[in-house]
Amino acid sequence: MDQPTVGILHPGSMGAAVAACAATNAAAVLWCETGRSTASVERAAQFRLMPVATTAELLHRSDIVISLCPPAAAEDLARDVAGHRFAGVYVEANAINPERVKRIAGLLKPTATVVDGGVVGSPPVRGKSPTLYLAGPAAATERIEALFAGTAVQTAVLGTEIGKASALKLAYASFQKTSRVLVALAIGMAREHGVDQELIEVASKRTDSYLSEPQYVAKTAARAWRWGPELEEAADTLAAAGLPPEMLRAAASTLARWHEVKDDSELTLTDALDRLAHP
Repeated sequence: MDQPTVGILHPGSMGAAVAACAATNAAAVLWCETGRSTASVERAAQFRLMPVATTAELLHRSDIVISLCPPAAAEDLARDVAGHRFAGVYVEANAINPERVKRIAGLLKPTATVVDGGVVGSPPVRGKSPTLYLAGPAAATERIEALFAGTAVQTAVLGTEIGKASALKLAYASFQKTSRVLVALAIGMAREHGVDQELIEVASKRTDSYLSEPQYVAKTAARAWRWGPELEEAADTLAAAGLPPEMLRAAASTLARWHEVKDDSELTLTDALDRLAHP
């Protein structure tokens, strides 16, 4: 297959680095410089992306377009692309929910072929190697796999159903990013009472990710009757320190959905998750 021409919309730190990897197997990687910031221009130059004057020119020349922009702008950007009747492969790689991806696919039909994408990991620079998860028509996902073959961007196809890649991205992000915020709250609370170094010492003795232990969810459910009030106490402690308590109150509210399975040692993961969804 001939090398495709690729367009990138609108290259931030992730988008520009991903586009630079695509350049390995592309005839050219284009971006539209009109109306973009000085930082964007410098970033695009650093990654040797080829500037074009208009979005229309980018879409006319591109076989594959990758959308990597702030999540709020994803649908407006897709609507703009649809208005130009783009007829290639459109990779919707933003951190948006599956329903939005499906709406975008609807906007771009029937002219374009939409691939649902989700990037997990850091931008592919300085030895970092993120994974671009893909879902969509097999012929289209194969083209994207070929585009990134042998580069720092790994690819993994999750099937043909639009929304799967976005769901995986958001599921992981919901844990990873909330965990980082919880770290900030925990250390902030400990620092207020002069025990932050001791907290870090306690935590350093355990390095595993709780996300890799789904079987523990059932134990969490059985202990929710104790943990919920404990988190409410922690939330009060945060509030007294001037730190935001809402996240812990929300966690306590979530635990309250399990109040009827107090100390149930027979509870399974499936039971616990079912009760969480349908209390």
